[in-house]
Amino acid sequence: MSVIAEENVRGGSVFKEINADDEDSQPTEIESLCMNCYQNGMTRILLTKIPFFKEIIVSSFTCPNCSWSNTEIQSAGRIQDQGITYTLNVKSKQDMNREVVKADSATTRIPELDFEIPPYTQKGSLSTIEGLLDRAVAGLEQDQPLRNETAPEVAVKISEFIDKLKKLKEGESGFTLVIDDPSGNSFVENPFAPQTDEALSVCNYTRTPQQDAQLGIKAEDEEEEEKPINDIDSMRNEVLTFNTNCPECNAPASTNMKLVQIPHFKEVIIMATNCDDCGHRTNEVKSGGATEELGTKITLHLTDVSDMSRDLLKSETCSILIPELEFELGMAAVGGKFTTLEGLLKDIKDLIVSKNPFTCGDSSTSDRTEKLKLFGQKIDKVRGIKLLKKSITTVLSGSSYSLSVLTTVSDVWN
Repeated sequence: MSVIAEENVRGGSVFKEINADDEDSQPTEIESLCMNCYQNGMTRILLTKIPFFKEIIVSSFTCPNCSWSNTEIQSAGRIQDQGITYTLNVKSKQDMNREVVKADSATTRIPELDFEIPPYTQKGSLSTIEGLLDRAVAGLEQDQPLRNETAPEVAVKISEFIDKLKKLKEGESGFTLVIDDPSGNSFVENPFAPQTDEALSVCNYTRTPQQDAQLGIKAEDEEEEEKPINDIDSMRNEVLTFNTNCPECNAPASTNMKLVQIPHFKEVIIMATNCDDCGHRTNEVKSGGATEELGTKITLHLTDVSDMSRDLLKSETCSILIPELEFELGMAAVGGKFTTLEGLLKDIKDLIVSKNPFTCGDSSTSDRTEKLKLFGQKIDKVRGIKLLKKSITTVLSGSSYSLSVLTTVSDVWN
């Protein structure tokens, strides 16, 4: 970890793109002790990036004395603000080809078989649903010869269970797959994107103190000290700055935060991050007020190009629906923002088309890339109000916070 610390001090990006011509992307070699023969061997460490799986640490050890070797991959991506649960109803053979990013902190369950893979029992992987079942079968079959000798009754029951898993893999019957990841870094593919996938439900949740302790964020018995804020007025006139890591390149960056009172609305916290290393810039709006008893749903019909310049305030728990494009964006997909309607549509296009990791590299397919490209063109037409043969409807709704509703400032004035 001294290599990481040294890079952070210099202010550079620790995780480099793999490039044979770049010396910085070459592995670091460290002489280390072999745990097999207790003589010195060589460990090679590479800090790199994989699309969507973010930053990883690849380590490989070889011993020239006893020829023992070992390789390992560890996730080095940041832990998300919320945990996430994916629930998928697998109904057909095509569903078995859905790509899945499973972090090592994720729990995998199949309720119909009362089957569960606990967290940290498998390394993180980028696979398909069929690959997850194959991996589970291989793990159960690994010790079957030993069980046949020591516990024949247990071996018979496990063999029957393996047969059930193989039948699920062949698509003989439907089942439910649940992936619960408190780190928020797991993912299940939606092959119908940008349309809604009715077979897949996604739920974000707040981690428990036990889950925070399991992820190493803070000790389980740690008590948070609430410091009273006595001078709110002084905070409104002050921009607070704190150090963080860039969400794109993980290099050290700074985040500015300011408490703002929006006229005729509420107090909000505006946060902006700027990375000098890769140039990434982002801004986010969080609620500074209390939770309202009722959510709000706002429907806006776009009839003129001037509608694109409407100011709006959107929080993390706001969902967006455009019926004419058969498009729905769930809550937490795009963070809280204070922008215009055109700016929101641009962010949606960047999220789905430009920054979608499954449209590049080995994960991409020509059909998927073409479909998302056509959707991006439709978004551009909406931004230019070129689809006004019939008006475009934007529905924005929130369920928890008053700020989780997207609202236009012009509507507030009226």
